[in-house]
Amino acid sequence: MFENTNIKFASYGEILFDVFNDRKKIGGAPLNLALRIKSFGFPVSMISAIGNDDNGVSLTNYVNNENIDTKGISITENYATGIVNVTLDSKGSATYSIQHPVAWDKIEITPTIRKIVETSDVLLFGSLACRDLVSKNTLFELLEYNNTFKVFDVNLRPPHYNIETLKNLMDKSDFIKFNDEELLEISEELGSSSKSIEENIHFIAQVTKTNAICVTKGKHGAVLLWKGKLYHNAGFLINVVDTVGAGDSFLASLISKLLSNGSPQEAIDFACAIGSIVAQNKGANPKILTEDIMKFLNNHCKI
Repeated sequence: MFENTNIKFASYGEILFDVFNDRKKIGGAPLNLALRIKSFGFPVSMISAIGNDDNGVSLTNYVNNENIDTKGISITENYATGIVNVTLDSKGSATYSIQHPVAWDKIEITPTIRKIVETSDVLLFGSLACRDLVSKNTLFELLEYNNTFKVFDVNLRPPHYNIETLKNLMDKSDFIKFNDEELLEISEELGSSSKSIEENIHFIAQVTKTNAICVTKGKHGAVLLWKGKLYHNAGFLINVVDTVGAGDSFLASLISKLLSNGSPQEAIDFACAIGSIVAQNKGANPKILTEDIMKFLNNHCKI
């Protein structure tokens, strides 16, 4: 499925429990990314923090069992492991209530974390990790390493962001992923008057000097800017169960394909398929086998 699985990934930020009305699931966008990338056979390290509590033990055991390197996950004595309360509407779309402060807000820089990033090919991160100054400062220090391909997952969760920090993160990124609402909001804040997805992709590329950008459009698929050219997928007809983690699996699949020498069109088609499969299931990290992917692609028509 991938030409090269020797690419080393490091994922930075929140690990937590998503709490629904009827269940509790391990999650956090950076961990969801790490889990999906690891499922493709790539080596992955997780950089985060947990509390000295039962939830932290459960998270660490789970991540270890998934063969993700946990040396970058520290334990905080004064802050609990993260919890997010998730509410799903009738269409499966999620809203989030994110506790603050929690352990992943307090990721301290350490020699271990520095070494992980120094020896990784790709660093994945999101905007939510910058809501607290401790984790924000650690991230910006790690972004100074020039050896890594830096992938910014814009993940706006009001009120945990501001345009100045978002612009700084974009300026330091090699690849930026938005959803369509995030793209339009940020583009407008930076001075764009356009409502066009494609025009705003080019606008962001110009103002941030980032020439690799992807925008997801929900059921309408996604648009990818890669090496100066736009690629499209119009989406797949599916029955949505819940959307939690679908965008994370999309990004993990897209980056894995692009950086292992997959063609851009193949990569965006593959990523939209994986995101759709996740949205057809409960929770952010359903197991997806190669045969599941091939069956989906054979049986589902693009819209």
